[in-house]
Amino acid sequence: MNKPVVLGIVGAGNIGKLHMSNLINDKNVRIKTVSDLFIEHFKNNEITENIDVLTDDYMDILGDEEINAVMICSPTNTHIPLIKEAAKKGKHIFCEKPISFSDEESIEAYREVKEAGVIFQIGFNRRFDKNFSSIRERVANGKIGTPHILKITSRDPKPPHIDYIASSGGLFYDMTIHDFDMARFMMDSEVVEVYAQGANLVNEEIREKGDIDTAIITLTFDNGAIGVIDNSREAVYGYDQRVEMFGNKGTLTADNETPTNITYYHQEGVQQDNPLYFFLERYNDAYIAEVSDFIKSVLANESSSVSFYDGLMAQRIAQAAQRSFDNKKPVQVDTEIW
Repeated sequence: MNKPVVLGIVGAGNIGKLHMSNLINDKNVRIKTVSDLFIEHFKNNEITENIDVLTDDYMDILGDEEINAVMICSPTNTHIPLIKEAAKKGKHIFCEKPISFSDEESIEAYREVKEAGVIFQIGFNRRFDKNFSSIRERVANGKIGTPHILKITSRDPKPPHIDYIASSGGLFYDMTIHDFDMARFMMDSEVVEVYAQGANLVNEEIREKGDIDTAIITLTFDNGAIGVIDNSREAVYGYDQRVEMFGNKGTLTADNETPTNITYYHQEGVQQDNPLYFFLERYNDAYIAEVSDFIKSVLANESSSVSFYDGLMAQRIAQAAQRSFDNKKPVQVDTEIW
């Protein structure tokens, strides 16, 4: 039997706490250390009561020879130095999206990871959603023939705090990047061209922070198919997450997850539950499957199923979308690393 992976987690915000909760009882993992600048807030917390070390210094993780894997759940502007240092220390790496806001910095980090020979997984949890992954499998098995059109709807129930907007990297990096990865994953083809349109229809303060809150992005794939993504920062009815894949022999769709699948028919009308409210509940099973996949890769010393290249390509599509929006014209996507 393999020894458990000894894990350090950098960043104890919403996503870090979610991963802690999902891993704390996993027999294949021992969370030894959690670091966060505000770690005092997490002491005497039932989530962290079985964790050996709580610290405000991430070097307590990177400098610990017993820890052989690191989860990076800190803000995006910290990812590159953490990835590089973890790779130099020979630690396997799970990193939340995006890798960075800079193509050059991401490629530098990629080289460090490759040279170190450590396992790297980017946090694109939606690949592990049971319905989305089933669509990918059925498309690969020819159930709809040749794919022609992919439609992704991805709308948040409410905007993030306005202070977050300025440091988020913008809607394309912060929100749509998941959809860019889903597009590559489900079509199993590279995105080669992007045309993005955006607007401020939800909150004028978002415009003042230099971002948009509503977008339509058209994608052209290397296999000739086309795709469309629609985003909004505010869907008042809940977390709206839907996918449709259309081909010459049929269509596959995945609808929203709801608390129940009950439909109530009565004299005044027909009622169903609203979609689950936010990503922590909508995708919790996918988050569990995602980190389980990472742990299995570490235990087996095998490459992860969601690679550095996947993170880099989604980041490049986001960059192209931003340039397209700024310049009001289609932009080509570079799919070569070097």
